[in-house]
Amino acid sequence: MAEATEGTLLWEPSEQLKEDSNISRYMRWLEESRGLSFENYEELWEWSVADLEAFWGSLWEYYEIEASKPYAEVLGSRQMPGAEWFPGAELNYAEHAFRKARPDEPAIIHRSEVRETGEITWRELREQVAALAAGLRSLGVGKGDRVVAYAPNTPEAIVGLLATASLGAIWSSCSPDFGAGSVVDRFSQIEPKVLIAVDGYRYGGKDYDRMEVVRRIQSEIPGLEKTVLFPYLDPGASAESLQDAVLWGDLISENAGAELGFEPVPFDHPLWVLYSSGTTGLPKALVHGHGGILLEHLKKLDLHMDVKPGDPFFWFTTTGWMMWNIVAASLLVGGTALLYDGSPGYPDMNTLWEFAEETGMVCFGTSASYLTACKDAGLEPGKDFDLSALRSIGSTGSPLPPEGFAWVYKHVGGDVWLFSTSGGTDLCTAFVGGCPLLPVHMGELQCRSLGASVHAFDEKGVPVVDEVGELVITEPMPSMPLFLWGDEDGERYKGSYFDMYPGVWRHGDWIKITPRGSAVIYGRSDSTINRGGIRMGTAEIYRAVSAVPGIQDSLVVDVPRGEGASVMPLFVVLEEGAELDDGLKKEIARSIRENCSPRHVPDEVFAVPGIPQTLNGKKLEVPVKKILAGKPADEAASKDSLSNPEALDYFEELAEKI
Repeated sequence: MAEATEGTLLWEPSEQLKEDSNISRYMRWLEESRGLSFENYEELWEWSVADLEAFWGSLWEYYEIEASKPYAEVLGSRQMPGAEWFPGAELNYAEHAFRKARPDEPAIIHRSEVRETGEITWRELREQVAALAAGLRSLGVGKGDRVVAYAPNTPEAIVGLLATASLGAIWSSCSPDFGAGSVVDRFSQIEPKVLIAVDGYRYGGKDYDRMEVVRRIQSEIPGLEKTVLFPYLDPGASAESLQDAVLWGDLISENAGAELGFEPVPFDHPLWVLYSSGTTGLPKALVHGHGGILLEHLKKLDLHMDVKPGDPFFWFTTTGWMMWNIVAASLLVGGTALLYDGSPGYPDMNTLWEFAEETGMVCFGTSASYLTACKDAGLEPGKDFDLSALRSIGSTGSPLPPEGFAWVYKHVGGDVWLFSTSGGTDLCTAFVGGCPLLPVHMGELQCRSLGASVHAFDEKGVPVVDEVGELVITEPMPSMPLFLWGDEDGERYKGSYFDMYPGVWRHGDWIKITPRGSAVIYGRSDSTINRGGIRMGTAEIYRAVSAVPGIQDSLVVDVPRGEGASVMPLFVVLEEGAELDDGLKKEIARSIRENCSPRHVPDEVFAVPGIPQTLNGKKLEVPVKKILAGKPADEAASKDSLSNPEALDYFEELAEKI
């Protein structure tokens, strides 16, 4: 195995793989139906971003989108924000989820720490979705109403999404890992009519009762009318302690035999609401549309991930991360969605590899940190398990270091296609990622996705190649948010993505585009913290810390330590008379665990004399992170712009100790 050096060639697709790939089939179709011939992927990508109408219009025809009303034009307006896609068209996302159904074959295979491995056929999935849709309708849910779920990664969540979408209602979900405060911060913004909630969950062999959290969510969400309790941890759980609640099983059984219908909605009708991580203030409530998500996910799963009908497709995720929505989208292309709920390290780090062998997994999707953890644990899954069905491994969540690439090819499989991807909850896709036609180079993402005009911009807004710059998207994509919920004048939307380069989407990642068209991601240029697959903004952590008596102020950063590892210290300013003893540290950990997530409990807590702030009161998270990573304070921040420049001195001294 070659040394772990960025750019080292690791893998090339065979001629047979390229010939059989879905993207080659699409390219042959383009030549036959449109007279368009492309020599390679780079030419295809160039066309896809240069002629948006032709590219996205071709996907509509290629995937034979079923619409009750046709579209007038592909792109009514290309302005960003505010691009208008396929005006006039009416369709339904959920209808397309069943178009490749094979009634007696598994649509979902699932396993968790609570349940043994089981499967749900396409026929059973349709019956359950129909019953729940009828049940939700009986609870008063209709077009445009919101249905939210506080639920684990189980089949019930997929059923909930499809049933909600079939009615033209709007879906949103959070993992039960999230504390009550984080859930209320999200769901209260969209004022749901119905809450689907789990009684508890199991993680790492430990049971977590969530009934008290559910009661708090009920009491703090305005306009909530009904709760559907999903007994999971305790199959005999009762809904008696909840207000206006019914049991999931009762709602399904009462509506058994219902016919599944699909409410036609405009192309840009809201499908679901995802959430940013809440770095500044409340998490942004990102609204995505039926049509935009449908086309983007068909493209992503079919052309870039090469998922074929019947392929068992897996990504380790929770319902609070956009990768869960990608797993659900595998149904659009006829794949079998593989769901795992629980700790990837319990009872040991081989748990997911065992699941891969058991299910005949074709695509194993996970996080860079998980692959790094497997490497550090000395795992050899290619030796210990039958992974002969495994064609690809996907990695996302954070940049996969070269050492992670090397480990996969040495200890998982020398002929596996490893595709690292990067994108965002904001668009619910990866706009830099994989392609089965291209080689894999160590530390690199293979390509920019079709239809994604991704570039690296310097500080002057000029595209650069082979240099690190801000990741930007210069042309609209159909899955860009329709709007942010509650952002009536659109100012927060514009300020979030278009403040640096007007009319150009700035994503918040550092990226380098190589001369051969591949890419390298160097992490976030903002301060989102991703721990164990759960993204959490610092503002949410600060709210939890500020609730602890004795804490005046705080700052948290996640500092990379190489090979995918990181350390997350929390710095607190104490109130007069308070002492940072073990008791206070435990109270801080408890508040973060309950209000944010257990995975965002800091590695270390330090008392500091002050938190460095700008003149307008913003905490210097990114500069502090740079200082702790070894950058001199004078280079990390302009002290002239600070209200308390002396506060940086402590962090410079601490950099050698962390």
